[in-house]
Amino acid sequence: MIGKLLYVAAGAALGGYVVHRVGRARRALTPGGIAERVEGQVTEYKGALRELNEDLAEEVREREAELLARYAPGRGRAALSAPEDTPERLPGR
Repeated sequence: MIGKLLYVAAGAALGGYVVHRVGRARRALTPGGIAERVEGQVTEYKGALRELNEDLAEEVREREAELLARYAPGRGRAALSAPEDTPERLPGR
């Protein structure tokens, strides 16, 4: 008797799991489910690209500081850039 109840309980648990997985797979194959998966992937890629952009910007700043220290010691970034009112920077000339 206990053996039969064990099999019934195991069958019910397995049946519930199968129904859950089939329903989940069915929802995943609907247009809405596909859109959710694509949206999730796009969000992941956007996050990865944002992180890459931040890392690259940090590396560029570090390299720029290194080059300024090497080739323009004692002069800051402002000393290397041209003033805004020089003829080279005015439009139309």
